[in-house]
Order: sequence, then C-alpha cells, then structure tokens
Amino acid sequence: MAYLAVNEALDFALSPGIIPSLAPAASKARPAAFSALEWSVVMLARHDRPSSLRAPGRIARLLALLFGDGANRRLADPKLEALRRMAVLTWHHGYTVSSAQIAAFLAAGYSPDHYDLLGRRIAQAHGARLFRR
Repeated sequence: MAYLAVNEALDFALSPGIIPSLAPAASKARPAAFSALEWSVVMLARHDRPSSLRAPGRIARLLALLFGDGANRRLADPKLEALRRMAVLTWHHGYTVSSAQIAAFLAAGYSPDHYDLLGRRIAQAHGARLFRR
C-alpha cells in the first residue's frame, strides 16, 4: 500500500502550480491527425498517377469525349483535393516535393506536422510493402 502514497504524492507534485517546469503544458496544441475520410483519400491517392494532378489537355479531352474515358480524379472539396495532391506526390516522390506544392498544402489548412505525418505513414507503407514478399 505504500506505492499508493507515492503515487498520490507524485500526482500532487505534478499538479499545475506546484512545480511549473514538470507540469504538462496546458496550452500545447494537439498533435496532428487526419480523420478517417482524410486517410481514405490518402489511400486512394496511392493508385493515382502524377499525371492526374495536371488539367487534361485538348487531346485528352477529345479522347475522353470519343471513348467515354472521362475519369475525373479531382475532389470537390478544396481541402481534400490539396491532401490528395500532396499524397500523390508523396507516394511517388517521397519528401522531394516542390516548395510551391508544400505551400499550397499548408494554405489549404494543414500544418507542417500534417505533412510530416503523411510522409512518415507513406514511408511506413512503402517499407511494409517491400518486406511483404
């Protein structure tokens, strides 16, 4: 039962105001996280080609008109589209993404922590795929 007394003393010492340097920071922001919808966009972007990021040219539009292959991969929500674009680039190029693309991703409302989380998860998926065989 002595361990209960130690735990209570430790909880008291770590409470805000007693020892400020040991107390957890209350104003610290939440860590970056994606919703389930955002993760599904990232996983769907795995199968998109980098050419899906460009607007279709005249010939592509003509072929789509003739053959009915008008697959528009762009998302209606601008924030999700920015995530899809960054995910496609990260799936194919890793962290070697242009600063203009990163700025567009950040301007859509994501943070640098989101970019880091996205890159780490995609790198983990690449690593897991290498060792699956």
